[in-house]
Amino acid sequence: MLRKIRIAAAAVFFVLVTLLFLDFTGAIHHWFGWMARIQLLPAVLALNLAVVAGLVLLTLLFGRVYCSVICPLGVFQDIVSWFNGRRKGKKNRFTYKKEIKWLRYGLLALFIVLMVAGLNAAALLIAPYSAWGRIATALLAPVYGWCNNLLAAVSIHFGSYAFYPTEVYLKSLPVLIVAAVTVVVLVVLAWRGGRTWCNTVCPVGTTLGLLSRFSMFRPVIDTDKCKDCKMCEKRCKSSCIDIAARKVDYSRCVACFDCIDNCKFGAMHYRFAYGRGQRNSAGDVSTSEHFSASAAKHQSGMERRQFITGLTLFAGAATVEAKKKQIAEGVAALEGREIPPRKLAPVPAGAISHKNFYSHCTACQLCVSKCPNDVLKPSTRIETLMQPEMSFEKGFCRIQCNTCTEVCPTGAINLVDSISDKSAIQIGHAVVTHTNCVVEKDGVSCGNCARHCPVGAITMVPMEGNPKLQVPAVNPEQCIGCGACEYHCPARPVSAIYVEGHEVHKER
Repeated sequence: MLRKIRIAAAAVFFVLVTLLFLDFTGAIHHWFGWMARIQLLPAVLALNLAVVAGLVLLTLLFGRVYCSVICPLGVFQDIVSWFNGRRKGKKNRFTYKKEIKWLRYGLLALFIVLMVAGLNAAALLIAPYSAWGRIATALLAPVYGWCNNLLAAVSIHFGSYAFYPTEVYLKSLPVLIVAAVTVVVLVVLAWRGGRTWCNTVCPVGTTLGLLSRFSMFRPVIDTDKCKDCKMCEKRCKSSCIDIAARKVDYSRCVACFDCIDNCKFGAMHYRFAYGRGQRNSAGDVSTSEHFSASAAKHQSGMERRQFITGLTLFAGAATVEAKKKQIAEGVAALEGREIPPRKLAPVPAGAISHKNFYSHCTACQLCVSKCPNDVLKPSTRIETLMQPEMSFEKGFCRIQCNTCTEVCPTGAINLVDSISDKSAIQIGHAVVTHTNCVVEKDGVSCGNCARHCPVGAITMVPMEGNPKLQVPAVNPEQCIGCGACEYHCPARPVSAIYVEGHEVHKER
């Protein structure tokens, strides 16, 4: 029963957390955005002490339930391992293995050092929530978008507008490559060794493993009932059960309850651990006392049907409460546009500064996937690789939009309270490249940048040598760096006006 409950809960979390990155309507995040905020690393970076304390307490009580239910990367490994276990002769493929302490704790130490040193881009390559965010946005989101567009085409053909098409494009080649490599590594490790990644590479898993050694409830072996069949050891995807020594390595146990469900003799129990056995130096518990309990009946195929049913039910939620994207009038064609040569890319209002933003950002791509104006994209710079930055080839940052601040689970982008507050924050300033301006190049009137500036920071002044034509002039003290001017500039391939980011945000 415990295993079935765990599988059902894991299916719910896995599907909904994944849909947070895929759903472009905003409906899923409105109801289940909290699932991103209870991921451990985002909660730590956001200094969300309530969530961190809750996860610590959960682990001290019940073991690494977080890894088997809440973490999407952990559930993904279980799915891969489950498929391998369905093959003939592969059900009982695991055996006890000693933990590789030097690698496990060495990677945790390296992760902490990199984060403290501000080298988040390197450290976050192995962070579980960030890794799954990249996989979802780079690999799953395009498939999700194509399926949506196919449904939209069919529904529109029959006169229904329950679905509407959305643009599918490659947002970042580095993110795609990193996500693909991560998937390959995860699949290979999970296919061969179950939870090898969680118990060797993952810094969150190692951290929770230190706590789970002292968990109050845990799987224990009843030595009086154990018949040395090693079925629990052969089914343990964490390879942490040593039947010969009658012990469980609780630092690696992810509380999946597979051992309990597969023991035919009722020798495995999940119970309160203290006061009924002796703790060894490794933090494991051996017991010679047995407890009366009915052996769980094995029901072949039940878990598979439950998972598929849950996946089908929750995938349908992606189409609920769809809303249409606003498109500004007078938008110029975007073909052939190139990124301007800015020295510093701007980051969203609420980030406070580049240092604060990049030290808190986990590069999970949630804000990138949710930005309704396609302003945020992953950085290609080595020092901030895959962390978001702003660019205005496909849209501009609208003053009334707070989506990125609402979805960010780490506090990298603090919520801006109102439109008036956001319009007072200067994230950058516009710079005019007169040699690119169509007024000077082609001798025609324009003024597109001035017309679309929401704060009136751009005025048109007579052009030197030809006062009949007017060119833009920017007041940097008034400009907020929203990118409306850059986006609406008709000059190609590089806009004649572009936004240069500020290292520290200011109020005008």
